[in-house]
Amino acid sequence: MSRWRFVGRTHELNRLLSAVRSVDGRGLFFSGSAGIGKSRLLREGVDALPRDRYAVWYVAASATTAALPFGGLVQVLPADQPQGLSPAGVLRWAVDVLQQQAAGRRIVLAVDDAHLLDPPSAALVHLVARSDNATVIGTLRNGEQIPLPIRALWTDDLVDHAELSPMEPADTAGLLAAILDGPVDAGSADRLWRLSAGNPLLLRELVHAASGTGELTSTYGVWTWTGRLELAPSLTDLIDTRIGQLTPEVRGVVELVAFGEPLGLHLLGQAVEPADVETAEERGLITVVRDDRRLDVRLAHPLYGEVMRRQCPVSRTRRLQARLAQLLEEVGTRRRDDLLRVAVWRLESGTAQDERMLLGAAVQAFTRYDVPLATRLARAALDAGGGFDAAELLATILMFADRPDEAIEVLDAVAADLADDQRRSRWLTVRGMVSYWGLSRESTVEEVAARGAELGDSAAQARVLAFEAIMRLHRMDTGAALRLGQTVLDRPAASVAARELARCTIAYLHTVQGQLRRSAVAIELVQAAAGHWRADMPYLQLALELARGTRLALAGDLPGIDAIVADEFADLAGAGDFRLGTGYLAILQAYAARLRGESDTALRTSLGACAVLATSRVYAGLAQAERAQAAALRGDAEQAAEAMAEADRTHARGMAVLYPWLEQARGAVLAAGGDLPGAVKHLADLAERLRTDGFAGHEVHVLHDLVRLDQATAPLGPTCSDGSRRTVAQRLAELSEQVDGMLPPLLARHARAVADGAAEDLLAIAEAFAELDLTVWAAEATATALHLLRDRRAPGATTARERLAALLGRCGQVNTPALRAGTPTLSHREWQVARLAATGATSRVIAQQLYLSARTVENHLQRIYSKLGVTGRAELGAALRAIPGHDGADPGQTLG
Repeated sequence: MSRWRFVGRTHELNRLLSAVRSVDGRGLFFSGSAGIGKSRLLREGVDALPRDRYAVWYVAASATTAALPFGGLVQVLPADQPQGLSPAGVLRWAVDVLQQQAAGRRIVLAVDDAHLLDPPSAALVHLVARSDNATVIGTLRNGEQIPLPIRALWTDDLVDHAELSPMEPADTAGLLAAILDGPVDAGSADRLWRLSAGNPLLLRELVHAASGTGELTSTYGVWTWTGRLELAPSLTDLIDTRIGQLTPEVRGVVELVAFGEPLGLHLLGQAVEPADVETAEERGLITVVRDDRRLDVRLAHPLYGEVMRRQCPVSRTRRLQARLAQLLEEVGTRRRDDLLRVAVWRLESGTAQDERMLLGAAVQAFTRYDVPLATRLARAALDAGGGFDAAELLATILMFADRPDEAIEVLDAVAADLADDQRRSRWLTVRGMVSYWGLSRESTVEEVAARGAELGDSAAQARVLAFEAIMRLHRMDTGAALRLGQTVLDRPAASVAARELARCTIAYLHTVQGQLRRSAVAIELVQAAAGHWRADMPYLQLALELARGTRLALAGDLPGIDAIVADEFADLAGAGDFRLGTGYLAILQAYAARLRGESDTALRTSLGACAVLATSRVYAGLAQAERAQAAALRGDAEQAAEAMAEADRTHARGMAVLYPWLEQARGAVLAAGGDLPGAVKHLADLAERLRTDGFAGHEVHVLHDLVRLDQATAPLGPTCSDGSRRTVAQRLAELSEQVDGMLPPLLARHARAVADGAAEDLLAIAEAFAELDLTVWAAEATATALHLLRDRRAPGATTARERLAALLGRCGQVNTPALRAGTPTLSHREWQVARLAATGATSRVIAQQLYLSARTVENHLQRIYSKLGVTGRAELGAALRAIPGHDGADPGQTLG
């Protein structure tokens, strides 16, 4: 982990360069906290200035030179100063020296840490800023005493002054990738961003500490942080310096906030003196924020808490936590999270004795999808005598923590404590869930069904039936799943959780069958009842997301996918290490990015999903299939094949209902590898299988993949009574009247236009795809239209070419069979000639650069014009931009 590349800060860097390059050359100073990136930003700005136009001096002031006259500018001024000059004379002499050395160029004086300048240096900087041909830029640290001449720079309106804010999450993720030389999964990046508060220096120290202790691991090329924080000595020293020396009273304030944040100001005032709170706030150690009608106290930086908690003796830690619990219990646990906070404090302080409180808190933690915390609380409740209820909850949480064997042990330990049918049904369903999804035992379905039938209580039976229904769905017993799900909905005694779990099963079936409107209604009903089922069955959210995400994906509703990826569940799952949730949402996010042509994002996000789900078999195969699709989109046949092999290896047989996604990915992988006949046969067979299974929602997309492989007129399916077979386009037309939504008719139009060779229709369809943000499909339709127009020498070819170039400009690296089929083949030499000609180089210059004769160059150009369908050099640039991969390092490899 050497010096990292400059990441983010694009707006700030542009502003800094503008301050230098503008006509008036007005300067700019950035203020910010230590480590926020001020010095690096200044250095990047200075390095970007051409030295033939600017005379640039970079000065790094320091405490060492602050006591020496002109010590801050020792790197700039000559060693020998004239003797006998007055202070004003020395300043004028210094300015003259700079002017002479500039030799007519504009002076740029960059001062890092200008607050450390000695008085004469500060005065000289001010004087330079007043010069007509000079610009002063620099940095200042917040909270430091600023020399008056420097402060006067903006009060006298000579420079602008701006605050450098912490890095945004996206920039932090980029910086992490630069430090680790590889992408970091979204959850880890978010946690590290929060902990570092967007400070690059602290982020680097955190990464160094985590790397040194093995808490950062790479899976499928994606780095993941365990969340366990080790504070290296360098990081501890850095935070200690910021905190400074504290009186015992102020330290007591900071420690209480460290263990209790967010802590109500009123509650804190009952434990410490208000004057000490004020002192801590004045020193920037704590901050007071308003939350609705309450004032909460938090630490000014998350790492302050980490250091204070680590340095606090164990005995004092336990006393402080017990005191916090007592304070909150005395005023009453009125807020939703109060019970959870008291339980954690009691647990940490060793004063937790009420198993009901611990169990209630564990339920709260699980409903927030905080798996590690919920596990600790549930285990503590079990150890405190929580009995069956605690064991059931702990086993459920262990299942979602990828620890199924432990879950089975916990459940078997209370198998003798099944006093009634309600308890038997809960034990049976949790054990069935762990056995089926956690241990991949398909026989679990029959075992659950047989034992559930022995129950006499109708509500207890309904719960078991709801679980049996979703298991049978995942096993592809779709008819039985639908029947069982409807049975649960028809039972008045069924609990809300059982009913909504059954509704999720039915909603998923409606989606894959193409009944998207019915599915949407069912999903809305499940969401509306969330307040009634979440405490009983928080993991039901996964079934809801699977149904909702599948519906949005098959509908081509990319904004809808964006919405669920950004909603509250995504935040909670990420913060609480609920990996099945974050992994599935990452798969959806990668899917949306892929259809938009954002191939880098699609591959990076799908790799992140693979890393997060590496220890779970529920969605692991699905994640690898999406990775295969992303790699195939980029034309990376090797990685696509590798991902497909991993999908086959990790896909659980109990998740058979996901086969359409895996097999559709297999078709893309075959095509990316150049086996187009194999891809066509595989997709045609898959379409027939989907037709047999009644999965019309999926069948539409597989048929469209065949259209994208130029198979719109290919026959498929059973033979009709007249001996003929329907074509792909005809089958899509049939399905467009059966499958809900605006997408199927559009896909059918695409197939018909390809079959008819209707270029104008293809361009209209491409516009419709583009309006839906389906950029890859829009580009492919446009490329097909361009190919037709070019062959016919039609006048619309130029417009089509410009549209294709614009669409490809919105994409990352894309290289699909449909785009390649519409792309003329240029030899490597023709490509070289075309690229040079597009830059305006004459035939003579091209001949010299490529060691060819001028006549050979002209012959190449004529062939290029013919292949690209252009009349001369004026159209050549747009024609090249309409070729996928035209910016590749080896165009001959891209274009054959």
